[in-house]
Amino acid sequence: MPQISQASFGALCHHMKDRYGLDLEKKKVMVEGRLSSVLKQRGLSDYDDYIQSVISDQTGAEAGTLLTKLTTNYTYFMREDIHYKFMVETALPELIPTIKDNDLRVWSAASSSGEEPYTIAMVLDNYFGAKKSSWDTTVLATDISPNVLRQAKDAVYTSRSLERVPADYIAKYFNKLSDTEYQVTPQIRKEIVFRQFNLMEKVIPFKKKFHIIFCRNVMIYFDAPTKHALMRRLYDAIVPGGYFFIGLSETITRGETEFVSVKPSIYKKIAK
Repeated sequence: MPQISQASFGALCHHMKDRYGLDLEKKKVMVEGRLSSVLKQRGLSDYDDYIQSVISDQTGAEAGTLLTKLTTNYTYFMREDIHYKFMVETALPELIPTIKDNDLRVWSAASSSGEEPYTIAMVLDNYFGAKKSSWDTTVLATDISPNVLRQAKDAVYTSRSLERVPADYIAKYFNKLSDTEYQVTPQIRKEIVFRQFNLMEKVIPFKKKFHIIFCRNVMIYFDAPTKHALMRRLYDAIVPGGYFFIGLSETITRGETEFVSVKPSIYKKIAK
């Protein structure tokens, strides 16, 4: 298998860190392994030409493909379901009485192929029940990769990704397409607004602050300064009293953020 030259790898590391916050310095072997299939698909004999195409592409499409290859983990519905349980039992009962315009704002900040935001929408629909029609519970779902956003909008998933979904949820929120494929119902699909967004942008452009932000299993790819700066921006994007969820395998050390730890992987913005 060909190897990436040190010059090309250094240029790639600088580009991905500067534009997307991705820290690849100690992951050369992983990068080579994950990109070997891309080389075959493009008919390229070495990595250098491909890396140059990533760096020179002003549209960001090539970088999006690269990001998907390097950061995508297997995801599924109801992943890390302790967060949904907490949302139903604690966060929503606290927040709903404070919302005067019936506009509950939830952001899935690294939505990948859509399982997370669709799960959130299902949980909210089930929670509100008959009162749902009087609330705006639209979920904002953002990701940097246009490829996974297209997949998410199609909302077609294998039965494997539904293994943790309760039977009543499957019956209510999915249409069976075949023995191995399901599609999220139009009722839930219309609850999600998908947008392409780079979390490294210095300004979060959404006008209203959020009551709940999910930003799970993405900061593991960032170094400490990048992670700290992102949490500062996310803290500013949440209403006082709002909640912030990170992945169960992620940690925030004391002093890195103004969020207050409620439970492992669950944080709150305390009203001042």
